Amino acid sequence: EVQLVESGGNLVQPGGSLRLSCAASGFRFSMFGMNWVRQAPGKGLEWVSSITPSGGTTDYSDFVKGRFTISRDNAKNTLNLQLNSLTTEDTAMYYCAFDRSGVGRGQGTQVIVSS
Repeated sequence: EVQLVESGGNLVQPGGSLRLSCAASGFRFSMFGMNWVRQAPGKGLEWVSSITPSGGTTDYSDFVKGRFTISRDNAKNTLNLQLNSLTTEDTAMYYCAFDRSGVGRGQGTQVIVSS
C-alpha cells in the first residue's frame, strides 16, 4: 500500500522555523519526483515546492522562495521541508504529494504561525 505520512507541524511564532518530514512507503521512492503542497484555512490547495527523484533539482513557488528548502533522503525514503522566516500567511495544512495538484497526498501536518 502506498503511504505518505507527514509530521513536524507545530505552533510557531512569526519569524520562526520548522522542519517538516514525510515518510514514504509502499513504492520505489527514489524513482519519483515529489512535492509539498499546502491548504490554508478557507482556501484551495496550493503548490509549495518540488524535487526531482535524485534531489538534484528543486523548484519553489514565489511566496516561499528563499525561505523554504526542500530535500530528500532516498536511503530513508523521506522527504523534508525546512521552513524559515515563517509568517502568518504560512499557516496551513502541509502535505507531501506526487504532483503539484496534490495527488496521493497524506493526511497532512498542521503549521500554525501566530504570536
